[in-house]
Amino acid sequence: MKRNLNSTVGIFMLLALAAGCKKEQPPAPPEPPKPQQAAPAAKPVVPVQKQLSSAILGGGRVDFSKKTDPFKPYAAALPAPAAQPGAPAAAPPADLLPIQSFEVSKFKVAGIIAGLQENRALVIDPNGKGYVVRVGMQIGNNNGRITRITASTIEVVEHYRESGRTKSKTIVLALAKKR
Repeated sequence: MKRNLNSTVGIFMLLALAAGCKKEQPPAPPEPPKPQQAAPAAKPVVPVQKQLSSAILGGGRVDFSKKTDPFKPYAAALPAPAAQPGAPAAAPPADLLPIQSFEVSKFKVAGIIAGLQENRALVIDPNGKGYVVRVGMQIGNNNGRITRITASTIEVVEHYRESGRTKSKTIVLALAKKR
């Protein structure tokens, strides 16, 4: 049954193709006779402009002294201020990490992981960025160092100079209480 249907469809397609392929074109209308033209007048010759080479123009000579340096920063580097009382003992300003750009008291303790080989804590800076810290890492803009992480607190010791002596201050960051 399917074979008969396929053969019938094939025959109809061949008939449609054969009917569409007849080539009957109406005869082309005769072309009107062209009027005879007089002999063309001699056109005046236009001189061609001489071609210039870009190599001769000296395009490789550019004065860069008036141009600005694209790699120079917009903000000029500020000179290091003189040591003041209460300032950190030694602060290399070039190698600061983002965690070292805020005061230690501004950090919030979000969580503490205790019980591993060493305790770790998650602290969040005032911008909302979190850092996983462990004992010995630096934190804060006064060169604070994490000395101890307990189940509920983080102890940070900051060293600073005051009247020629190096002093240390311990700051305790507590984990927020459960609600």
